[in-house]
Amino acid sequence: MKNSLRMTHQREVILDELGKSANHPTADSLYERVKKRLPRISLATVYRNLEILSEAGMIKKLEISGRQKRFDWDLEQHDHIYCIQCHRVDNIELDSDRKLTLPPEHDRGYKIAGCRIEFFGVCPSCQKKNARKNKKQGEKKMACKTKSCKSGALSDRQREVLEALAQCKEACGSKDIAATTSLEPKQISCQITNLKKKGYVSSPARCKYVITDDGKNALS
Repeated sequence: MKNSLRMTHQREVILDELGKSANHPTADSLYERVKKRLPRISLATVYRNLEILSEAGMIKKLEISGRQKRFDWDLEQHDHIYCIQCHRVDNIELDSDRKLTLPPEHDRGYKIAGCRIEFFGVCPSCQKKNARKNKKQGEKKMACKTKSCKSGALSDRQREVLEALAQCKEACGSKDIAATTSLEPKQISCQITNLKKKGYVSSPARCKYVITDDGKNALS
């Protein structure tokens, strides 16, 4: 059929644009290129001619699992790898001795015509995009944490607890703080937890607390 196929101007342009593409385009993306040269051509015409050229053996039709059909100008034997994020498709060449073979006892009576191997993963471009995205997200989280720590104003109860700790000559517990404040031990425990998160209080021993240098600065 290849020799008997009539080569129209439309088919010549489609083949030319496909040959210029290194990314195994879909019919839709190839149509966008072709219509720049043939403004009146329709998407259906591009689809139809790609199918005809494929059946004639002049191009390859790639039916990658679960993906839109793509077309390949390279007729040499090779396999493909595609990106699960951007759907880019690249050629790969495997050594002939690494190709899969199907022993006759397992062919279920089929006359084997060929073997197609598909690899999939994340392409280098998407890996870089992912790395930049993760870096920005990490920086954003860090900025939020830093901002939260710096902008955390002291409540009246937190200030009262810090002032009590500042008066202590050694680590003290909630009951010791309660004795010099208007707060109940349970209220003090809650404030201590928040102050520890801000770095204003540390606990050198279980249930014992001291004010940190940051805590002293927060009082000033």
